[in-house]
Amino acid sequence: MKEEKIAYINPENMMTPRGFSQVVTVYGNHKTIYVGGQDAVDENGNTVGKGSLKLQTKQVLVNIEKALAAAGAGLENVIKWNVYLVQGQNPQEGFEVFREKWGSRQNPPTLTVLFVAGLANPEWLIEIDAIAVITE
Repeated sequence: MKEEKIAYINPENMMTPRGFSQVVTVYGNHKTIYVGGQDAVDENGNTVGKGSLKLQTKQVLVNIEKALAAAGAGLENVIKWNVYLVQGQNPQEGFEVFREKWGSRQNPPTLTVLFVAGLANPEWLIEIDAIAVITE
């Protein structure tokens, strides 16, 4: 039997986070999956939800789920999120969508949120990349 161990750590001497973990460690027999930055585009390359952070976040998460599934993983396997928001966007709109999608799962991944001047396409308001691990 192959073994994988993932530890979600929130040190007692640090702030207790809501919606993310401070540290995640992974060791043992596993496969690491790196999902490149996903944007609000459909399978034909068309921008979804122009002008709406909420709709764009939904599409980005759909794309991440598809990418993870192609590698044999799901959202529950994500240990790290990087979120890039165009300056001026209200992050609460995106977090609301994320909470709906994540649900009440235990052990949320680590999270970094950055405001940026712009993304590769001026219609895009958000980009998210992810790191996931699964047992080999």
